[in-house]
Amino acid sequence: MSTKNTISIEIPEAELATIRETLNTLKTSLGPYLLALTPSERRTVPKMSDGTLPFVEKAMEYAREDGQFLPPYVEITELEKDWNAVKTLMPVLRDLQQLVSNLNDSVTMAGSEAYVGALSYYNSVKYGAKINVADAKTIYEDLRQRFARSSSPTTNGSEL
Repeated sequence: MSTKNTISIEIPEAELATIRETLNTLKTSLGPYLLALTPSERRTVPKMSDGTLPFVEKAMEYAREDGQFLPPYVEITELEKDWNAVKTLMPVLRDLQQLVSNLNDSVTMAGSEAYVGALSYYNSVKYGAKINVADAKTIYEDLRQRFARSSSPTTNGSEL
């Protein structure tokens, strides 16, 4: 177990309130323009990646300039709306992904350090209970429930 303190932050409540308000504004502002896919839809729809972007951009230019090859079931105005949505939302998505990644890393590190500290305390209490230090047994009995294992039901010593 490491005792290195990699992260040490305290975000003031006023700052947290501002962050929550900003997130709510973002959700409210973007909400009408977003949709949620089902897991099945997410698996089955063709996906655009960074490598696909230049292809789509070039195809869009050709479709605008030489629409004779545009299938009758593809409306150029809807195609342009979709392409513009990608170009508009992609930078927002990248900014949010970077923020979420950093937020996740920070929560992971803070959680790890808190857990390591809690385990150190638990082990100290456990030792205290072993040598009958006052109050240690009560604390140990309460905390050790986290590590209790459930046993599987058996009949006459044999498994079901």
